[in-house]
Amino acid sequence: MKDSQILSVFQETTSQPLGSEPLPAATDSLVFDACHVGVVLRAVLFVESVVGVVAMFGAADALQWLTRLSLITGAALPATLVWLIAACSLKKVLARLTPVFQQVAGVVLGALAGVYGCGVLWFMGLLEVAPWWASAFSGALLSAVLVAALVLRAKGTTPAATAARLAELQARIRPHFLFNTLNSAIALVRAEPRQAERLLEDLSDLFRYALAEQDQSVTLADEIALARRYLAIEQVRFGDRIQVEWSIDDKAASARLPPLLLQPLVENAVKHGVEPSAQGARIRVSTQRRGSTVVIKVSNTVGPEPQNLSKGHGLALNNVRERLSLLHDVQGRFHYGMKDGVFQVRVEVPV
Repeated sequence: MKDSQILSVFQETTSQPLGSEPLPAATDSLVFDACHVGVVLRAVLFVESVVGVVAMFGAADALQWLTRLSLITGAALPATLVWLIAACSLKKVLARLTPVFQQVAGVVLGALAGVYGCGVLWFMGLLEVAPWWASAFSGALLSAVLVAALVLRAKGTTPAATAARLAELQARIRPHFLFNTLNSAIALVRAEPRQAERLLEDLSDLFRYALAEQDQSVTLADEIALARRYLAIEQVRFGDRIQVEWSIDDKAASARLPPLLLQPLVENAVKHGVEPSAQGARIRVSTQRRGSTVVIKVSNTVGPEPQNLSKGHGLALNNVRERLSLLHDVQGRFHYGMKDGVFQVRVEVPV
């Protein structure tokens, strides 16, 4: 089963065991985080929008407005980038402060960035009299708005992530999956006791991982290990009807994913590819590092009548998309599609 051409309509972009080290605890106490591409884009767009409106004051015509806009942008854009770089670089230091002092520090950094932007224009000789105080207060005000927006965004992701986590736990502890696995183990106890023991060990590891208190993110290596345990259990149940192919790039193992992201995708492949078909299905899981991006693909063949496939996959796929967006914002990409009897899910995350 070749998956390189399945999602041809989508554009391409240029092993550790379970329980690897979590993210630094400092990120858990950070009330605002500027270390995201999406945050940078939104901050620049917000500041430029404000600059555009301010430039309208005193502008007699469009040409004068463009002139004033260019001048103010020459100070505002470097100041914004300096604030973003400083806030991201001092991330661990800020995390040691109380939430109130973190926000105050963000505003102070904004004031300093405003002074820096004013200094750029003054040094270039574009200002006869440098408005240092006005620049400092403007930077403080804009940074206060940005900090408030980032704090609200961080608070907004908490209930969403919690709801997604609960939904995933419910999906992981489906009674029929547990009963089917136990029945398979019972059938193997006398004939294949060692295989029954391995089956129960895989089931125990799977549930221990699902029920454990998870960090904000885990490594791709952890998710691959969990998916292998799940498919090993299903392999006992379906036998030759399920064929699994792995293509794992060790260079991609350190990529961060929301916990329990990959397992629902392989579960969907079993549910909608293997279960409905008397002949079974082929499941392929591949990972590949491409520069600063890791591409993860999960694909499965489907039967001759996949008309309800999209509806069946919808809940799990939407859940995965939302949690990926919460962790990586615009840097995380999620696509899925059907082509030539193969359904494929494609996930892209930064390294």
